[in-house]
Amino acid sequence: QVHVVESGGGSVQAGGSLRLSCAVSGDTDIAPCLAWFRQAPGREREGVVTLDPYGRTRYGEAVKGRFTGSQGNAKNTLVLEMNSLKPEDTAMYYCAAEPGRVCPPFIPSAFDFWGQGTQVTVSS
Repeated sequence: QVHVVESGGGSVQAGGSLRLSCAVSGDTDIAPCLAWFRQAPGREREGVVTLDPYGRTRYGEAVKGRFTGSQGNAKNTLVLEMNSLKPEDTAMYYCAAEPGRVCPPFIPSAFDFWGQGTQVTVSS
């Protein structure tokens, strides 16, 4: 059993910053790939960042240069620093985990374990 728990999020004005954290626990004998996705109402789930066990990150085109994903202080944690936020960043943000040392592409069905999501709202 693998548990994925998100924290952070909230509301901010355009240009502001927010920080999200994701912690994965349970049966994680194989170091997992960690990822953040987001989904706005009426839109498909979109990849934000992946972090592999070697510390390498990959970003979605919409967030490059503004968002930074990094390993948290604890094992199997992923922190997402979001800067220069825009109203179009408003979405439910989900953390996902997939066992294995190579991160899948930004395809939601490739990730087996998901958190409940945390809301990010950016006002203009």
